Amino acid sequence: MRRRQNTPVTLPPVPAPAAAQAEPLVPAVSDPDDVEREAGVARLFEVHYSSMLRLAVLLGADDPENVVAEAYYQIYRKWRRLRDAAAAEAYLRSTVCNLTRMRIRHLQVARRHEENPPNPPDEAVASAEHAALLRDDQRVLIDALQQLPPRQREALVLRHWLGLKESEIAAAMGISGGSVKTHTARGLAALTQAMEARR
Repeated sequence: MRRRQNTPVTLPPVPAPAAAQAEPLVPAVSDPDDVEREAGVARLFEVHYSSMLRLAVLLGADDPENVVAEAYYQIYRKWRRLRDAAAAEAYLRSTVCNLTRMRIRHLQVARRHEENPPNPPDEAVASAEHAALLRDDQRVLIDALQQLPPRQREALVLRHWLGLKESEIAAAMGISGGSVKTHTARGLAALTQAMEARR
């Protein structure tokens, strides 16, 4: 009896799954402008986020974190139109002022049309960032500041808290230098009077 020799059986190649056949995923080379924009906005966020948040709080924003986030989003979208980092900072500051002003106006209109009036400001729950920014010894001053008309409050905050020059304040508020002087003087007088009345 002859033994049958075992001949190796050649199997046809098994096709690889579709995912394995596809070209390896290689990240597309980013547009240099996008890389520069990402880096620029990241630097701006790192350097100015806290001061922009403080600005929104002092101007009376009820949701300062959202105001500042929206300002960064807007500057991200318009980055290519800005000339340099100084222009970007000025634009960011101006955007925070405008967004806060618009938000306050919107809330005033909404409250006029509400059936149930909102809780008084002293009963509102402040955010953790808001509470961290305001120490106890500043609360009286902040309360008095919140009672000022919006333009006077903006002028004082930009001048005395951020230390901006008159021309920078005018640019941030979108008004003339003369109007900055007027709002600052009137706001300071009203704030002084309010503080003295509380003593």
